[in-house]
Amino acid sequence: MISGKVVQFRRGRKTIIDKHFLIEVDGVSNRKDADKLVGKEVIWSSPAGKKITGKVSGAHGNKGVVRAIFEKGLPGQAVTTKVEIK
Repeated sequence: MISGKVVQFRRGRKTIIDKHFLIEVDGVSNRKDADKLVGKEVIWSSPAGKKITGKVSGAHGNKGVVRAIFEKGLPGQAVTTKVEIK
């Protein structure tokens, strides 16, 4: 398993997409390595123990950040917390 950190919602200038998040993955520093993670499962666990799963949909930029789409969306408190990538 690879660990990562939720960086931000995927957003535009005036819109926020609820189910899409940007994730900074530990040990990944370029787009080539980030592209290898496409299709992997992402799991976020809340402090209460509830788990929300998602899937890596693609790379975001050239510095190793990936986009993930979650089934329900994450709460705002999930930003800057850890996730696991299988």
